[in-house]
Order: sequence, then C-alpha cells, then structure tokens
Amino acid sequence: MSAGRVIRQLHRWVSMLFVLTVVANFAAMAVGPPPPWITYAPLLPLALLLPSGLYLFVLPYRARGTPEGSA
Repeated sequence: MSAGRVIRQLHRWVSMLFVLTVVANFAAMAVGPPPPWITYAPLLPLALLLPSGLYLFVLPYRARGTPEGSA
C-alpha cells in the first residue's frame, strides 16, 4: 500500500471523526452551555486534517512534474 493511499484513508476516517465531534458540539449546545472538552474536541481532528488535506491537494501537481517547454 502506498503512502498516498494510507494518507487518503486516514484523511477520510479523521474527517468522519471531525463531523461527529462537531455534531456532538451542537447537540451539547442545544441542551445548555457545553463543557470545554466538548467545545474544543473538534480541534484535534481539524489539526490532523490540515496537513493531510494539503498533502492530498499537492499530490496531483507533484506527480505531474514540470510541463515541457517551460523554463
């Protein structure tokens, strides 16, 4: 399994975790003021999504290389 596939799969699972933490946050806010651990729970998955998402964004451009005829 290549590194790109592993990072893509990890990104998918972490994004699902992020969505669940955001839903839990809104559900807790509907009941009353949420405790801080629920409020800040989405930040860890979001911090993991940023580098993996940037890597997946750059991956096709890196694979393409420099176009012929340029500099």
